[in-house]
Amino acid sequence: MATNFRETDVVILCGGLGTRLKEVVFDRPKVLAKIGEITFLDILIKDLTVRGFKNIILCVGYLKDQIKNHFNYDKDYNITFSEEEDPLGTGGALKKAKPLIKSNPFMVMNGDSICKINYRDFYEFHMNKKAALSMVLARSELAQDFGSVVLNDSQRIKSFKEKVVTRDECLINAGIYLMERDIFSYMPNKNHFSLEYDLFPKLIEDRCYGFITESELVDIGTPQRYEKAIHLIGGTK
Repeated sequence: MATNFRETDVVILCGGLGTRLKEVVFDRPKVLAKIGEITFLDILIKDLTVRGFKNIILCVGYLKDQIKNHFNYDKDYNITFSEEEDPLGTGGALKKAKPLIKSNPFMVMNGDSICKINYRDFYEFHMNKKAALSMVLARSELAQDFGSVVLNDSQRIKSFKEKVVTRDECLINAGIYLMERDIFSYMPNKNHFSLEYDLFPKLIEDRCYGFITESELVDIGTPQRYEKAIHLIGGTK
């Protein structure tokens, strides 16, 4: 069990095909897309390791050997790989990684987005709420590209709607989660499924809370958002 947030295992979902990004990033997994002189995944991992996280699990699939070879050097943190031969979706990838996850709770992140948060505050929020799932929420008017979330007064999640169209600013799923290990018991009895569509809606009634950040969510899911990310965080070392 994690006794403090730095001992929390971090699972990063890196197995996506990156279909929408292929017109500009076609020779590598999208998590290895360049931002300045380094890759997006390097920036994401540095943001974790400078805050003390040591155990990182990468869920890899598409062009996975490129990711494995990218980290073939001496590091002051631990990386292990959960490998999928066929696309499993975000849920299936996490389910496959279960044997590698030792801490409780553990953190899960999308490998193609970054949102700067205070991880200690997020961890303490999760523990104080006795949550089964805590989700980082950012403010946006682009719910159709992410997932919109409605909270009650205690920040418990009342509803989760994946990629709906709205014209108003709303809270969106920033793709960073703290989860208790018993979350695996809620997962479908199949190998391929989505966290966003197949798991999260089932958890609404069971201790699910939203942690609001004022930081901007930056992702590289489309050529336009990738270009924006280059301008926003390019050159980060």
